[in-house]
Amino acid sequence: MKSNYTASRRDFIKTTVKSGIAALVAGRLIRSTMAAAPAEAPAAAAGNPAKVALTHGDNRTDNIVRGLKSLEKEIAAAIGNRRVVIKPNLVTDNVALASSHVDAIAGILDFLKAIGKFDNVIIAESSASSTQRAFQLQDYHDLADKYKVRLVELDNENHQTVMAISENDVKPRPVRVSSIVADRTRNYVISACMLKTHDRAVATMGIKNIVLGSAMKSPGRGWGGFNDKPILHGDGPRGININLAMLAPLLHPSLTVIDGFEGMEGNGPSNGSKVDHRVCVVSSDYIAADAVGAALMGIEPGTIGYLTYLADAGIGEADLGKMEILGEPVAKLAKKYQLPASIERQLQWKTHTGQVLVPVDQLVER
Repeated sequence: MKSNYTASRRDFIKTTVKSGIAALVAGRLIRSTMAAAPAEAPAAAAGNPAKVALTHGDNRTDNIVRGLKSLEKEIAAAIGNRRVVIKPNLVTDNVALASSHVDAIAGILDFLKAIGKFDNVIIAESSASSTQRAFQLQDYHDLADKYKVRLVELDNENHQTVMAISENDVKPRPVRVSSIVADRTRNYVISACMLKTHDRAVATMGIKNIVLGSAMKSPGRGWGGFNDKPILHGDGPRGININLAMLAPLLHPSLTVIDGFEGMEGNGPSNGSKVDHRVCVVSSDYIAADAVGAALMGIEPGTIGYLTYLADAGIGEADLGKMEILGEPVAKLAKKYQLPASIERQLQWKTHTGQVLVPVDQLVER
């Protein structure tokens, strides 16, 4: 069976970047890295409406458990006999607000125990700073002791190499990424992320937590030795969005759980301000989940480059009107988050030397 990535590569994103080379380059760059397990196709890519559970309430853990229960049968069947890998977003080791709250992870663990999928669970992360200090900041060690699960620092584990581009020259650059995150045959990967604005990609949720979080660095202090995470940022707004879009079919969540009990607005992902929001988004369609998350922050999904690229490629659904929302309406729970100070520069992914990018349907190879 062809993977979703392989089957859709002819229809992948084809649009101009700064140097005038199409983003088709992105698809070609990583074909040689697709020896890992085939990617899981979102429901929308298979012709079914994407289901997104949306909950709201005054208890963070309860919000997450209720959202997961809405999709209980689907999740249990998808996990099967695979190991469950919970990937939090611990971007920093010194700002608690910027990191996935331990109570959100507890909600996921409680749900997994309730559906009998608790025998083989790990919590795995590669923080942009020190992963061990990030675990300590959010009391993850206490959580692991309570639930008898293992904390894994991805930087100490096996890796495989993919390619990313810089928008400055569009030349391929090797990036070491976690084999655990990429291996869908053995692992069911849960992106346990947050609602946050972002200083380079407009917003960061399920997709970015997995793609950027899978890039590896030297273990320990974080910035010593090698660090491949900056390469995926692509040296600008076009580069980061193309890298996120071209790698998402390989590096993506099996399930997205977005904890918006406390969101972050302004100069996220680590320097923003708290938003008291009290929402949770759950979906196995990673594009639909992020699109709903964006809408909850008052951000039009089409403003986010990587979501636009992926949706235009037919890999998932970003149109809320074509989704099945389980729970309260998005419009009822949406808040207007303050966008980053760099938003005008970030939106340059839409343009090339002042002109709108070439429409995808005009450049697709048939």
